[in-house]
Amino acid sequence: MWERVTIGKSGAAVSRYNGVYRKVSEVDDLVAEGERLRWLRARGIPAAEVLECEPGLLVTAEVPGRSAAELWPDTDRIVDALADLTRALHALPVADCPFDRTLAVTIPEALAASPDLDDLDAERAGWTRDQLVAELLATRPVDEELVVCHGDLCVPNVLFDPETGDVTGVIDAGRLGVADRWLDLGIATRSLTDERNPQYGEASAKRFLNRYGVEENPAKTTFYRLLDEFF
Repeated sequence: MWERVTIGKSGAAVSRYNGVYRKVSEVDDLVAEGERLRWLRARGIPAAEVLECEPGLLVTAEVPGRSAAELWPDTDRIVDALADLTRALHALPVADCPFDRTLAVTIPEALAASPDLDDLDAERAGWTRDQLVAELLATRPVDEELVVCHGDLCVPNVLFDPETGDVTGVIDAGRLGVADRWLDLGIATRSLTDERNPQYGEASAKRFLNRYGVEENPAKTTFYRLLDEFF
């Protein structure tokens, strides 16, 4: 019997049975997500194997391991592995990636979206949609450091081998595409400092950026977290 999976914020209905995950949605482009997972696997990035993919339905093999959102005895090791995965993903040739998530694409999508105003980040709690849109347009960066981004690089979407701490795969890659590196870095550091992941914290976020090899960029971090409110 299929068991409903309730962890995560996806609007799709997700269930699992005997090592297989099934995602059903009338809204999400699951064909596009399947294409992205196949593209990642073909380039050596561990990702869920696509078993079936058609409009409204995506079936994948279960990724072994445990997500970074669970408790780990050595969180530094997980943070380092997450940073290494991010760096490897961002090192893929941009010219080879057919998926466009630059601001020329995502800003219009955001302006057409209806953000969940009951699930905003704490610093924007109580904001209206008009306030979100105004801030988004006012703070849009003038440049983009383009790499191949996962697009939703929060800790529940990366799994690790419980014995070695190595990455075993990424999931929920429907937003993967060419974008500014701070799309991934902003979401990853937000996830590492989220109160729902108390095993990490500010020190983990700083370690992640240091391991990745960049200095903090508050302006872009804030902007890309704001952009994420619309998706």
